[in-house]
Amino acid sequence: MSLTGDPSSELLSRLADSVKEISGLPECRNVFKKTHGDLVRRIKLLSPMFEELKDNNEELSEEETKGFELLRTVLDSAKELLKSVVEGSKVYQTLQRDDIADKINQITEKIEAALGEIPYFKLNLSEEVQEQIELVHAQFRRAKGRQELQDHQLEVDLAIAQREKDPDRAILKRLSEKLHLQTVDDLKKESLAFHELVIASGGDPGDWFEKMSSLFKKLKDYVQTENPEIDSAEAGKGMIKHRSPVIPDDFRCPISLELMKDPVIVSTGQTYERSCIQKWLDAGHKTCPKTQQTLLHTALTPNYVLKSLIALWCESNGVELPKQPGACRSKIGSSMSDCDRAAVTTLLDKLGNGSLEQQRSAAGELRLLAKRNADNRVCIAEAGAVPLLVELLSSTDPRTQEHAVTALLNLSINDLNKGTIVNAGAIPDIVDVLKNGSMEARENAAATLFSLSVIDENKVAIGAAGAIPALIKLLCDGTPRGKKDAATAIFNLSIYQGNKARAVKAGIVPPLMRLLRDAGGGMVDEALAILAILAGHQEGKVAIGQVDPIPVLTEVIRTGSQRNRENAVAILWSLCTGDSQQLILAKQFGAEEALKELSESGTDRAKRKAGSILELLQRVDTAVNQS
Repeated sequence: MSLTGDPSSELLSRLADSVKEISGLPECRNVFKKTHGDLVRRIKLLSPMFEELKDNNEELSEEETKGFELLRTVLDSAKELLKSVVEGSKVYQTLQRDDIADKINQITEKIEAALGEIPYFKLNLSEEVQEQIELVHAQFRRAKGRQELQDHQLEVDLAIAQREKDPDRAILKRLSEKLHLQTVDDLKKESLAFHELVIASGGDPGDWFEKMSSLFKKLKDYVQTENPEIDSAEAGKGMIKHRSPVIPDDFRCPISLELMKDPVIVSTGQTYERSCIQKWLDAGHKTCPKTQQTLLHTALTPNYVLKSLIALWCESNGVELPKQPGACRSKIGSSMSDCDRAAVTTLLDKLGNGSLEQQRSAAGELRLLAKRNADNRVCIAEAGAVPLLVELLSSTDPRTQEHAVTALLNLSINDLNKGTIVNAGAIPDIVDVLKNGSMEARENAAATLFSLSVIDENKVAIGAAGAIPALIKLLCDGTPRGKKDAATAIFNLSIYQGNKARAVKAGIVPPLMRLLRDAGGGMVDEALAILAILAGHQEGKVAIGQVDPIPVLTEVIRTGSQRNRENAVAILWSLCTGDSQQLILAKQFGAEEALKELSESGTDRAKRKAGSILELLQRVDTAVNQS
């Protein structure tokens, strides 16, 4: 049944749009950089669920609609909070960091709760997407209530900078770097954000105004003193100039980032300035610059509604429309400015022909550039960086190797770059780094393999290259972060049937059982998720049955989270089906009582599995009584 125009379709579209808007937010450059980035990353991973449900054209039930409506409301709140953290005053947010951290945690808790209301198992989702959403839900569950480690140096520096009239310059330097207030442009943006705060307060900013104003002045004086190239008069002018109207994002061309005069719509539904998108198409591109989707056709449809809205906004704000579109000064991919392109070209020359130190430095710079934004990832790959970075994976210098594999990880975020990386023959070299590199290099190699394995055919190639034994080793001896990276990659690779057998033969089951029994190790969710996949494979079922799984599975069914109970009962069901010995063991370890409780209070899938096992147990009892 078509969903065009119906409530289910509109709801899913709004959810998908919310995720896209959150994904499109600028990188956070303040004290909340990590927390903000983690939340955005987790939200982005929800996108495949919405897109697949839209493509499946099936109506949502009342229960499903309720869950998705709750999630939509929470995502709208998340979008506003995340946007405010990116765009707000860095000084204010630093002084109010505890309150903002609480708000971020509240949003995390609400998203986790909303995901708990969505019955994934009832939705028409592919196994891969359902498993990805389950892992994302587990990530939100772990993040819920987690307190970020306090930055004690920041606490001390702030206290001294606020208390002393002329703080030590080393303290101001650290604060300037931590708050990302290091250039005249940073100062101008902070000044504007400061001004916005005063306006929003209705002219009565309260006690924080004096603290914030004093700290900002000290930082501004430090930045201007340390950067003699900054014209102080010009900087001062920037601090006091009247507010100019901020152009709404929807009115800016995604390519040039300038106000559109002649907006047109492409086949993906995105709107661009005509001259900019025409230049993109004339260069031979067949994709939408913003979404990277393939264009079904290259016809450009005038967006009269948006053009009218832009005209009204210009009239209301005293802004003149550009006289003519002119040359499109693109910020997208291969159309970066000559200066940017020259810088990338210089870095690539150092990668290919420089000394060891130059190669290390260039790889490090490309790593940071690729991490910064999507446009850089496209440009760097199109400039030919991938083969050079792949070559450096074999470098004898550990730091160069770390930079190279991490740069490839950052580049692989772009789906088109995934193909470029694989075609450059990177997989065997990444696996070699995973086996023999430093711990940081191994962790990032595992994360790169996970990123590449999103493409189904890459799952086969990565498994065939011998990645799974190396991932299992990282799972056993890695740092907490390394173990997470390894588990995520193994989970994704094991979606492919052939890799299940490879994982079992490589001995993955005993380490997973150790992680499962170590409740304080923080890996229970991942261990159960992987075991649940492997239990559906005959060799996996046999291997799990040989490591005394019944007691710990029964305990998880009795006391675990809903998702973990569901995975545990799925594993138990696989073990008990066709194996009377496992059924007898389940009965001996008290699984029956836990299964009865789960059949009443678990998820629908868990209830079904629990009911099936209880029926098998009943048959065993009947057979024993008859004999």
